[in-house]
Amino acid sequence: MLILGEIQSGTGLNQEVGIKRPCDTRWGSHFGSLLNIKRTYSSICEVLEDIKVNGYCQDHRGEARRLLRSIKTFDFIFFLHLMVDILGITNDLNITLQKKDQNVVNAMHQVRSSKARLIQMRNEGWELLSNDVTLLCEKCEIDILNMEDPYYNGTSRRKGSQINYLHHYKIDVFIAAIDMQSQELNNRFNEVNTSLLVSMASLCQSKSFQAFNVDELLKTAMFYSNEFPERNIGALRASLQNYIVDVRGDARFNNLKGIGNLAKMMIETNKHTIYPMVYLLLKLALILPVATSTVERAFSAMKLIKNNLCNKMSDQFMNDCLVSYIEKDVLDGISNDVLIDFFKKYVNTS
Repeated sequence: MLILGEIQSGTGLNQEVGIKRPCDTRWGSHFGSLLNIKRTYSSICEVLEDIKVNGYCQDHRGEARRLLRSIKTFDFIFFLHLMVDILGITNDLNITLQKKDQNVVNAMHQVRSSKARLIQMRNEGWELLSNDVTLLCEKCEIDILNMEDPYYNGTSRRKGSQINYLHHYKIDVFIAAIDMQSQELNNRFNEVNTSLLVSMASLCQSKSFQAFNVDELLKTAMFYSNEFPERNIGALRASLQNYIVDVRGDARFNNLKGIGNLAKMMIETNKHTIYPMVYLLLKLALILPVATSTVERAFSAMKLIKNNLCNKMSDQFMNDCLVSYIEKDVLDGISNDVLIDFFKKYVNTS
């Protein structure tokens, strides 16, 4: 790219233009990989052309020839642009959900904006995508398909095709891929889960419980009919109103961080016995797994812990390993002497 004049050189410039290795445990790594392939596509083709001719072994020359046949096609360019656009829409949401500490309301707003952006792309993005694909194909001298020609699904052309390339790429690929991504978001973040998470954010204690909203919390309680029967909703409203006046006037609740610390402080101050229904809401907010980083971190850790060498471990042992890996920040603060004393006592008692 420097030789072609596409980028400028200099200290601190263009230090990360290589192809990132996609990681199984991070969704955004695939976006970074595809984005860099798109940025350096011309350079990749030039390197493969050189290897195809001057490679020091026949296997490398054959592999370069095969890769060139694959990437210098309209199909590859189209799918590259499509996946970059789709993953670009959801990338910020992925990064937010992988954070250990996150603002639930902001995360839900990002979910809604991602859904809206996908709908916008479905309705208005085809022309822009096809133009970008055409420009790169013309720049790299790749044959551009005539969208009115019949599309053949397979190698045989004896039977007449019922669809053309425009139908295949726009309906069967472009719209189908966006609909699949939209359905995935709807399955993970349906209206009930979204409402639950936004309502649970009303328990946040930051800025002197600024986000506290009795009506939102009552709406949350109605989703848990077993824990909060309809006959108890009136009592819950009164308890929430008493609770907020109490904690706002208690200096011990001023500098807390996170709902978890709020729940701990309620136990330390014995307020969980005074406001048991409010404390139950706090517990439900803490164990609500949807749209928190815990689930994503657990699956990420599982791929690292249960690998090919350790694929027969029992469920209990795997759970213990996962807890140790995910909460390694907590375990780092425990000294070896404490662990040795614990196991000594365990052996003596057993």
